[in-house]
Order: sequence, then C-alpha cells, then structure tokens
Amino acid sequence: MLVTRGAVGVLLPAGGGGRLRFMDLKDMSPTVRPALFSGAVAAVCAVAVALAVVAATRPSVVAAPAALPQSTAGFTPGVFSSGDAKVSAKPDTAFLTAGVDSLKPTAAAAQSDLATKAGRLIARAKALGVVDKDISTSGYSVSPNYVGSNSTIDGYRASEQILVKWHNVDTAGTAIDALVQSGGGTNVYVGFGLANPKAAQAQARVLAIADARAKAQAMADAAGVHLGQVMRVSDISSYGVTPVYGASFDARAGAASPTQLPVGELDVQVTVEVDFAII
Repeated sequence: MLVTRGAVGVLLPAGGGGRLRFMDLKDMSPTVRPALFSGAVAAVCAVAVALAVVAATRPSVVAAPAALPQSTAGFTPGVFSSGDAKVSAKPDTAFLTAGVDSLKPTAAAAQSDLATKAGRLIARAKALGVVDKDISTSGYSVSPNYVGSNSTIDGYRASEQILVKWHNVDTAGTAIDALVQSGGGTNVYVGFGLANPKAAQAQARVLAIADARAKAQAMADAAGVHLGQVMRVSDISSYGVTPVYGASFDARAGAASPTQLPVGELDVQVTVEVDFAII
C-alpha cells in the first residue's frame, strides 16, 4: 500500500511486534524506484482522464439573461393631427398654347414650311406686346404620315406648339383670336393660373394649422388630457407647377365672333401635420 508522509514511502507489513512501519524511498533499491514512480503517474493520469470524460458527457446549461424591458425614454407622449385648408383666388395669368403644322412630301419640305408658319405665329404674339421671355416652345415633332391599312407613307408631318404667357386674363379671348386668325395658329389650349401662388399658399397654411389644432383639441378632450406646446409642424402639400386649369379646342375653322373665356377662380390647397405635447 502506497502512502505519503512528508516524503513518499511504502507501507510495509507489520514485523514481529505487530506494528506497521514505513520504508523511506532511500531504503528502496534503485530498480524499484522507477517502477514505483511510473505507477503513481499512470494512476494520476487515469483519474484525470476519467474526470474529463465525465465533464464532457454532462449536458451544458447556459443561463440566458432575462429579457430587459424596452426603454421608452425616446418616446414623447403627444397628440398628433393633420389639417387641410383651401383658398380660392382669381387667376392672374393665362397660358395660351397655339400649334402650327405642315404636311409635305419630304421631311425637309415639311420642316421648312413649318418654320415659316411658326415664325408668323411668333411675330403675331410679339405684335400683341408679348415679350421674348413669355414665349416658348412646348412641343415640336417631324414624323412620317401614314395612310391606309398597309401603313403607306404619303408624306411627312411637322408640328410645333407655341406657349404664350398672357398677363391680363380678362383679354385672353382677344389674344387667342389674334393668334388664330392672324397668326395661323390651330389646336389651341387655354389655361389659367397664378404667377406667384405663395401668398395664397401662406394663407391656406394658416388655416390648415388651425384645422389641425381644432382636431387635436377634440382628441385631447376625448382622452381627458390637455394640449401643450407645438412640438413639430410639417407642410406635406404636393406643390408642383403653378396651379392651372383650362380647356382645348380646334381653331382651324376660325371664330365667327370674339372668343369668350370666363376666368372664374382656382383653388390652392395645403395639408399640414402638427404634433402637440401633452401637459
């Protein structure tokens, strides 16, 4: 039996006196010592391997941290509403479009003839007092002209549309008559709009914010809370080109009497979103 007592020793059988005695390593023969140490090392390794196997076969348990409640620090309670408003205004600008076209056997001939007709139309517009910056080309094309079921080309058609900005809406009818009867314009379009809609938009915006506040107040009353200061205001209106309305007509046959163009009013609409705090 192997035991330890300070130094490594071997427990020997009892002698004549019936007592156990320890033999120190120095009492062992040189051939015994290596064998003894080898056995001790092997025993220790076996124990280590056994512990490793047991640890590997045991199921591992990973403790997941408890889910933390989501923070609401970034959320500000409030009443969020939107408002709409519409302001009607009389147009102050007329947009007059008159077209000219030409059909000739060749594209070059059609284009040349078109240039002559367009020059005449533009000259008539300038004679009415329209300045260069208020005259522009809104469309231009040269293409084959097809006829019959076999799509036979019988020539080439060239066309051009001239846009004239007319600043006196009450005399827009007279201007159209001049462009058609003296300028040779056809395929006429007339529209009315505002040269600067910002004033009407600002007025509508004030009304839209008031509408949003009224809606928010109604919601706050229903919820039993009080409105605080405005936290955010956003204009979500879709502003495109200047508001325009109008109609088109073919003026090839000319006008037997002066053209009448009632102006009426157009609507400028604004939509806003407003966020209010709760107090």
